[in-house]
Amino acid sequence: METRNPLIVALDGDWSLDDLVSTAGSFAKSVGMAKIGKRLFTRFGPPCVHAMHALDLPVFLDLKFHDIPNTVAQACEEAVKLGVRMLNVHASGGYNMMTRAAESVQETAFRLDLPKPDLIAVTVLTSLDRTQIGEVGIAGSVSDQVKRLAELAQKCGLDGVVASPHETPIVREVCGPDFLIVTPGVRPNLLVANDDQRRVMTPKHAIEQGADYLVIGRPIVNASDPSAAVRSILAEIEAS
Repeated sequence: METRNPLIVALDGDWSLDDLVSTAGSFAKSVGMAKIGKRLFTRFGPPCVHAMHALDLPVFLDLKFHDIPNTVAQACEEAVKLGVRMLNVHASGGYNMMTRAAESVQETAFRLDLPKPDLIAVTVLTSLDRTQIGEVGIAGSVSDQVKRLAELAQKCGLDGVVASPHETPIVREVCGPDFLIVTPGVRPNLLVANDDQRRVMTPKHAIEQGADYLVIGRPIVNASDPSAAVRSILAEIEAS
């Protein structure tokens, strides 16, 4: 069985497309995926995905689709056509939206004879805590909400969820060993100063808690040597 590279590098910066390619190229052969989010995709569109593929670097398209079911299904279809390895929706979009998204990904990949990307659902953003989810009308703890949405996503046929490392054991318990868990809020040596994420953990600990993939951005892309930063993080993970 092929060993999964758990590292997803979040690419985000005030870059030109050439800068993006140069940065990603420095570690393209050492990581599992590159994450393209709203900022870069809004700036460059599909060419930034194509640029990563030219480096043989799989893409996690992190656009967090959340809309009426038909609109999300159509957006997922377009993402599959781009050849991404992974994409996501907001679990709070509900049963019908997630079910249509899963069907769209499966049907499009089959129709076009493309590898089916993993479709995952965002549970609770790592920037939110109990007070903040209460402000939008969600009763109970963050953990309760993550558990509820992870179970719903699995019921809808999704491949996994995005969840904080602090909720990973709960998701693993209720959804089983084959359900993917993608974990943001991971910081080497808890580098959290001036950070907008609240529920964070080191790479080693996050893997020990059951995460399949770790999303790490600024500690790598802002490093003086991004390639060396990747090597250091992978060494920490492998030491676990």
